[in-house]
Amino acid sequence: MTLKNRPYLLLTLAVLFWAGNFIVGRAFHGEIPPIALAFWRWVGAALFVTLPAIKYVRLDLPVLRRHWPILLLLALSGVASFNSLVYSGLQYTQAINAFLLQSLMPVLIVLLSFLLFREKVRLRQICGVFVSLWGAVTIISRGDFNLLQSLSFNRGDLLVFVAVIGYAVYSVMLRKRPRVHALSLIFTTFWLGALMILPVYLWEALYVKPLQLALHTSLAIGYVALFPSILSYLCYNRGVELIGANRAGLFIHLMPVFGSIMAILFLGERFLWFHAIGIALIAVGILLATFRVARQE
Repeated sequence: MTLKNRPYLLLTLAVLFWAGNFIVGRAFHGEIPPIALAFWRWVGAALFVTLPAIKYVRLDLPVLRRHWPILLLLALSGVASFNSLVYSGLQYTQAINAFLLQSLMPVLIVLLSFLLFREKVRLRQICGVFVSLWGAVTIISRGDFNLLQSLSFNRGDLLVFVAVIGYAVYSVMLRKRPRVHALSLIFTTFWLGALMILPVYLWEALYVKPLQLALHTSLAIGYVALFPSILSYLCYNRGVELIGANRAGLFIHLMPVFGSIMAILFLGERFLWFHAIGIALIAVGILLATFRVARQE
């Protein structure tokens, strides 16, 4: 079986590449204006895919034209608004708040799938979502649930929460995407998303703070353009196509797992008891929600 037919591996890779996105957004919030980071991320990603995608876009152009409303919705919810709102929210809130809010995304995906498409959800799936959610919260809170009571929420959290709702919409509406080549889809949505951000980026550059490029900021933009953008979206879109948004969304709970592993490997943090419990709960939750499907495959 080729990689493109392995949904669980594809989704794991997508989340692995996404894990650094919040960290970069928070680490460079003082140096790269949030809308500038979102705009140049998508311009960079679109430029990277233009050459390999252009032959497929030419073939798929009639289909893309017929489905322009859903392409605009996907570009707005999954490209333009999500990252602009997340990066803006990280100017005002802690990374822990953003991770906690993002951990709600699988729950929102299940809810929207039911509300919009009346997709039935098995009890096993519901249990899996909440078990893995508890695991994600365990890692994010570092096992100190009193910490959750002491968290304060601000406008940054509201921005991140709206972004999370938007990406849940993107995940659910992928079922309506046109049947075109994967590169045609991301080429179109990336360029549309960048164009949607452009007016806000120009306003930010003129009246708030212009982008000052340096080697380290250029490398940060290059990272988010390549890994959390092109590779993650190709993997995530294909994973949703193969197993549906409800089960695919559950893999987002792996985000704090990979974030913790990166911190241990690169920042010298120690592997502690809450990592083990959180990872175990997330694994059990994903198995509960996907085991029956995996066994049939």
